[in-house]
Amino acid sequence: MMPETEALVRSATECTAVPFVPEVTLLTAAEPFGLWDRTERDAPPFWAFPWAGGQGLARYVLDHPETVAGRNVLDVASGSGLVAIAAAKAGARTVTAGDIDENALTAIALNAAANSTPQVSGRLIDLAAVPPGPGQQNLTGLDDAGRGAGGHDVTAWASATADAAAGLAADMFRAPDVVLAADVFYQRDMAALALAFLKAARRAGATVLAADPARAFVPRSELVPVMTYEIPVLPVLEDTSVKTVTVYSLP
Repeated sequence: MMPETEALVRSATECTAVPFVPEVTLLTAAEPFGLWDRTERDAPPFWAFPWAGGQGLARYVLDHPETVAGRNVLDVASGSGLVAIAAAKAGARTVTAGDIDENALTAIALNAAANSTPQVSGRLIDLAAVPPGPGQQNLTGLDDAGRGAGGHDVTAWASATADAAAGLAADMFRAPDVVLAADVFYQRDMAALALAFLKAARRAGATVLAADPARAFVPRSELVPVMTYEIPVLPVLEDTSVKTVTVYSLP
């Protein structure tokens, strides 16, 4: 980890027990906006807080350790590493915590060390950066029909991209037995890409679990509800003190 990145993460956060998942402590920021400015990134500092979907999925994994025990786990869009750490505490053999943000990888390393989970390793995974197939392009700004600039079909693009990403992940890391994904359905294009990636992992034989607090782009028709929790959340992040989170499997 880079010294300047570690300094930023440590200076902006303090170690706190996670609501609803007290078995895990995380470096947590007091508020998001000043920290966001300091990171000088387009995306919020997802790594600096426990998010509702992650709290729910971490709780589920800890309460159902047979889901991950002795298995190789990939946690997609890991953020703080909460779900990855929970998987490790539940007995996972190895846990790859993937994220696009280098600050997140630093937070994951620090949080894993603080929770005595050496089987957690952070890795840079950027699904959107995987080269698309011939005649395709990366898509942003999707319309209500799920089509992007030039009328390209995001479903076909995301599926091809996710297949490539899954192959890339298998080449770079241990092929996962279990893929976990929390809070990945918050934007239309991200939701489509995440679902395609999860489907590719499922086709490859992995058990797939996802969790989300009923955001607009959750692909419910593709998922099977497994458990629902009422989760206390950080008021600084949400417009309520409790969120209903559903844990899903991908059949």
